[in-house]
Amino acid sequence: MSESHPIVVEGLARDWEGTRAVDDVSFEVAAGRVVALVGPNGAGKTTTLRMMAGIVQPTAGTVALCGHGIATHPVAAKQHLGWVPHDPALFDALTVREHLELACDLWGVQVADADIDGWIERFHLSEKADAPTSALSRGQKQKVALASAAVHRPDVLLLDEPMTGLDPAAIRTMKAWVRAEADRGVAIILSSHLLGVVEDLCTDLIVLVKGRVRYRGTMEEARVALDGERLEELFFKATAEDAEGTG
Repeated sequence: MSESHPIVVEGLARDWEGTRAVDDVSFEVAAGRVVALVGPNGAGKTTTLRMMAGIVQPTAGTVALCGHGIATHPVAAKQHLGWVPHDPALFDALTVREHLELACDLWGVQVADADIDGWIERFHLSEKADAPTSALSRGQKQKVALASAAVHRPDVLLLDEPMTGLDPAAIRTMKAWVRAEADRGVAIILSSHLLGVVEDLCTDLIVLVKGRVRYRGTMEEARVALDGERLEELFFKATAEDAEGTG
């Protein structure tokens, strides 16, 4: 792997109870690129991201983050990783500020160097900074998860439906943050059903259908293939065969 490709996935597969949920998925993500991982429900997006994060053991294949195998050198690989799951679990008794301080401790980052107040302000959590997370709304909890994934300045971000529960203002904030991280050279994978946001934010596109890569390319290539149509049209074209098969 070259340093310009912080994410390298080769032949990734996962079986669940005899069914292949993810099948021979391979791709690379260069530094500074924002890749949209899209597909119908059950396409294998979350399973793929969880394998990349080292949470689920793959049946086959490998994942390397910044040159470190997630299976062979998990600690070294995860030091470069910021991970936001679809439904982040927070500690109810901890305040927003304490969550970020805990994230700093876990990542070995000095609190004084992490600009915790800056992250709290950036994600519009100032009014809730000293409130327990049990008192937060779904969207506010999501923002705590995003900030917690960012405090150690990772080289790789894996975001599974990060806009769940966010209002339009918070979505704008999240998009600005993702763009700033990409400008910093972070390799980012973002899974989302919000195709309009994906089209506006992402540089590259991967469409998963039944665990396999149905389409992979840059957004520029996608627009050429679409001949001026919206990303939504590519999504439906890429999944049309399966939609027809389900009747």
